[in-house]
Amino acid sequence: MARLNGYALLSAIVALIVGMSAAIYVGVAADDGRTSTHALGAGGAPHNSAAPVSTGTWVGSWSASPAGAEPGTETYGLAGRSVRNVVHASVGGTGARVTLSNLYGQSALTLTNASIAVAATSRSAAATAQTMLRLTFGGATTVVIPAGGQVLSDAVRIVIPQGGDVLVTTYSPTASGPVTYHPHARQISYVADGDLTEDVSGAAYTQQTAFWRYLTALDVLSNESDGTVVAFGDSLTDGISSTTDANHRWTDVLAQRLRTAVESGRDVPRYSVINQGISGNQILTDGLGRPADNQSGLERFARDALSRTNVKVVIIDLGVNDILRNPRLADPDRILDGLRALVRQAHARGIKVVGATLMPFRGHRGYSGDRDGVRQEVNAMIRSGTVFDAVVDFDRALRDPYDPRRLRSDYDSGDHLHPSDKGYARMAEVFDLDDLKGSAPAEL
Repeated sequence: MARLNGYALLSAIVALIVGMSAAIYVGVAADDGRTSTHALGAGGAPHNSAAPVSTGTWVGSWSASPAGAEPGTETYGLAGRSVRNVVHASVGGTGARVTLSNLYGQSALTLTNASIAVAATSRSAAATAQTMLRLTFGGATTVVIPAGGQVLSDAVRIVIPQGGDVLVTTYSPTASGPVTYHPHARQISYVADGDLTEDVSGAAYTQQTAFWRYLTALDVLSNESDGTVVAFGDSLTDGISSTTDANHRWTDVLAQRLRTAVESGRDVPRYSVINQGISGNQILTDGLGRPADNQSGLERFARDALSRTNVKVVIIDLGVNDILRNPRLADPDRILDGLRALVRQAHARGIKVVGATLMPFRGHRGYSGDRDGVRQEVNAMIRSGTVFDAVVDFDRALRDPYDPRRLRSDYDSGDHLHPSDKGYARMAEVFDLDDLKGSAPAEL
């Protein structure tokens, strides 16, 4: 682990000055929130004298889409506090790097320290001591991320276990304004007063949070995976109503299915699975603000899906919120046009797209017969094979056989829209792993 001394402190000061003027290793996103100029999809390891020397492939192990500006942080941000994000690795590796985002910040975010470690146990802020490492950015421990920008850390040697929890901690000494965050994490993270980025015990991290802050991606240098599958969707992908800290989202179960199939010798791709769901997300409509909180699928697709590391396949499960949140009856043709636009973007980069049918929601407060009719029109076109390269039929798998307009009772969390843990598991189980093979066709 790197330690601060006089030279390191001087380096930090120099890095701060240079960072303000040249934005070292930082990509500035445009006002529309699209991906930064330093895209993760580049795939090459960043320059770093401590970069891993082992062989492998850079893939996404975990991710979360920046969803908005955290309420209550408009003035001071989280100045003087250490933010310890807990994330779950879908695939292991011998090296790691992270992406930090200030997309929703209104001023520069100065981070003077950041660290990465493997969690000692689940549901804890404690780290495995020998894994605690300081992160650097272009060789410096201090980095300045402009408003609207993001930064990719240098790579570090660290063994990330598949299915393990990873701690990524940041510290900012100065007020930075709104904090870029992802609510509804379904994972408990932690906050402590002062700079405790390299604290191993976790004892001072007495403040718990259900948010992920600043951190949007964990990449690993892996011998277990050859590429990344991105799940792109709304709350049904985000995992709303799944058990907190249990990793029971359908994407978690799909990642384990893939690993088990590979270990058993099946001819399936060796892919990691990352989650780019945002609760409430729509295909066509942005939220409020500039950049908009909860940007539409069309607006965020390039940044949140196509620019992830070494993407091979995107799974799209979007459209229910376009139906439920439209003050008038949603137009199925507009929804389908939006889905096809996403597919065209993916195909332009040679990425295959698997699409999901929209699950039923009878009993939910937004239900009406007309809205269900729109859902069924959209599903009919998805099943026809004219929208996506392949289809996973979540609707057929989870609907009540006696009333196909509602979820089967044991798959229903109780709100008649979001699945239970058993329902999320069923979504992953019905997925045909062979659909992940191959690349985008020349023409759909």
